[in-house]
Amino acid sequence: MTDRDPHDPKGLVREAYRIDGITEGECRSIFLDWALSLPEGADPRPAVTALLDRHGTDHPMTGVLRAALARPEPPRRRGGRAGRLSP
Repeated sequence: MTDRDPHDPKGLVREAYRIDGITEGECRSIFLDWALSLPEGADPRPAVTALLDRHGTDHPMTGVLRAALARPEPPRRRGGRAGRLSP
């Protein structure tokens, strides 16, 4: 048995790269599952960068990972009245 990858503990991204004919939409779905499995508050950018360094070939998942790095920092949720006020 191999060691668990700290950047892809469930092996979701690795398996996506192994699927012949996978679509970009399927890769986005897999990426969402991967992102939701991260610890709360964890910055995904270092892991995404490491995964791109490892797998970054001409593949739909590569495009999804690159898009994840291109996005700005996700907005923080603000609750109550402060969340309803205009910034």
